[in-house]
Amino acid sequence: METLLDLAAGLADGKLTARALVERSLARIGDPAGEGAQTFIKVHAEAARASAEAIDRLRAAGRAPSAFAGIPIALKDLFDIAGEPTPAGSRVLAAAPPAAAHASIVARLIAAGFIPMGRANMTEFAYSGLGLNPHYGTPRSPWQREIGHVPGGSSSGSAVAVADGMAAAAIGTDTGGSCRIPAAFCGITGYKPTARRIPRDGVLPLSETLDSVGPLAPRVACCAILDAIMAGAITAKPPAPLPVSGRRFAIPEGHAMAGLDPAIAHAFERACAVLRDRGARIESRVFPPLEDIPAANRLGGFSAPEAYAWHRQLLAESAALYDPRVAARILRGAEPRAADYVDLLAARARIIAAMDAETADFDALILPTVPIAPPRIADVADDDAYQRLNLQTLRNTSLVNFLDRCAISLPCHSPGEAPAGLMLVGETMADAALFALAAGVEAALAGG
Repeated sequence: METLLDLAAGLADGKLTARALVERSLARIGDPAGEGAQTFIKVHAEAARASAEAIDRLRAAGRAPSAFAGIPIALKDLFDIAGEPTPAGSRVLAAAPPAAAHASIVARLIAAGFIPMGRANMTEFAYSGLGLNPHYGTPRSPWQREIGHVPGGSSSGSAVAVADGMAAAAIGTDTGGSCRIPAAFCGITGYKPTARRIPRDGVLPLSETLDSVGPLAPRVACCAILDAIMAGAITAKPPAPLPVSGRRFAIPEGHAMAGLDPAIAHAFERACAVLRDRGARIESRVFPPLEDIPAANRLGGFSAPEAYAWHRQLLAESAALYDPRVAARILRGAEPRAADYVDLLAARARIIAAMDAETADFDALILPTVPIAPPRIADVADDDAYQRLNLQTLRNTSLVNFLDRCAISLPCHSPGEAPAGLMLVGETMADAALFALAAGVEAALAGG
């Protein structure tokens, strides 16, 4: 996969044009043998072509808004785009009033010259880690596509669009792992920022407490560039890789490392061996605050009551239009009492403070992004299997959202193996440091 830096270099030296990149993306989206029909809910073909022609003229005049102007991206279907409804992968909001303005992150990306190719498919209302959508279809993971494995969610279309070259990068959201899980299941890189760094106005919410906006892309540098632009940086540069020698990583023993699929355990152990060979110090230990999170979330955590607060009127009017599995998860949010929610807030504050103290001497936590390989789509047809596999899929990534930290998933499998993600977890607001460390880990895993 070409990186944003590769494409920017080609545009700068005239070997590429924005129009050619857009046409290439449209051809891949429209390929009848591909996943385009399930990957995009709406394709902005004519707008993308018009934008490309304008950017090519600006670049010829020396006025391109950034080095990345003209590069195609995909946008998850829950971002406001002026003049369009924001369905969030649902039928319920398919005919909702159009947005009056772009979401801030959309406006910033367009101002930098990125070209949105369309609205990427997603789990309805972002409420699942598997990536299924009964309304618009489910794009298949690139792994063993002829069999059909789930793409990961909720940013399913965003990940498949990047993996299949329908866009150079994509923007998703991450409430419990929704950028990192599909990145892991599709063999690309996904980033969850410290939530407060990236504006969320114009983003249809799942959980106001946990939602964050992040990129999915081929490499760490791509994610860092997109993250910087969304955070409001005037210029965006790739991070200088931080050598892994002497860095301290902690593997959180306990429930995060329990029950790993053999393929995931093998890929993770191999990645750790590479880092140790490069001089990293990796320590396995139990973090008691981390072990307290499942009990704190036993009534549905923040997502269920906060989603229910947003959806309760829509559910009362249009419950039959919802994916039944999504509706059931949202309705669970009616069960906790106000006192339960207050207790959860207090527990979160206590756990965050305790975990910050526990990890102060480490450069990052390191663990498998997802403990299982992508399940077959056929294997989640049964509701009990769906619930079990969904919880397994979200298990490790959701810890990071609860802790209000930043994290990145890097592919760590070898060609032909089941896709596996290596997750690095940084401290709150230490995003720049995590990007530099992740770039160093990425280079080490690639043998550089």
